[in-house]
Amino acid sequence: MAVMEIKILFEDRYVILAEKPPKTPAQSDKTKDKDMVNIVENYLISKNPSNNKPYIGLVHRLDRPVGGVMIFAKNKFANRELSEQVRLKQMKKEYYAIVCGKPKKNEEMVEDYLKKLKTINMSKVVAENVKGSKKSTLKYKVIDTVETDEYGVLSLLNVELMTGRHHQIRVQLSNRGLPLWGDNKYNKIFVKKKEWTQIALCAYKLSFNHPKSEEKITVETKMSNQYPFNLFKHIL
Repeated sequence: MAVMEIKILFEDRYVILAEKPPKTPAQSDKTKDKDMVNIVENYLISKNPSNNKPYIGLVHRLDRPVGGVMIFAKNKFANRELSEQVRLKQMKKEYYAIVCGKPKKNEEMVEDYLKKLKTINMSKVVAENVKGSKKSTLKYKVIDTVETDEYGVLSLLNVELMTGRHHQIRVQLSNRGLPLWGDNKYNKIFVKKKEWTQIALCAYKLSFNHPKSEEKITVETKMSNQYPFNLFKHIL
């Protein structure tokens, strides 16, 4: 069995944290492309062929275009404990996002109500009383800004998610006039482009309490050295 290469960031008998490459689905979808659950499963089988159906609990998801840290549970106990941390907002997920434009504030807590538009696989900001809307909260901090010839001012943000909604970071920032670079759904510049571009969003850090020891664990991954992340050398 050919095992797709996977970057393991942390592993013990309860959890496994791996780096999801951009464009890889978090779980199986209609494309039937290799997904993270399948990739992690194959990795574990390659380590222990006698266990041909290892337990893998999908604790959270990342949008398909987004790369970064994902955590999986290796047994039901860990899955239950980690899922409870997610529910209680005790699991901290941080992202680097590069947006077109410069925020008016260096730091901001952003709160909206989002509704998923299933037919077009997008979400939008709506009023609180709209049926199917969900409260969505994130916090961002401006790390740096640069001036570019083609795209004008680009800003690097550290984004912390308080809730995990469909396309949340992309929708909420775009709604404030700060669309993500490379986003062909919510950034008008890139919607018009014919060629594919990699969205400038990476889940670079995840902190959680170990399900058994309750020790606080923080796992990070390095950023891509590709444009536009390479404009901000200090995060590479």
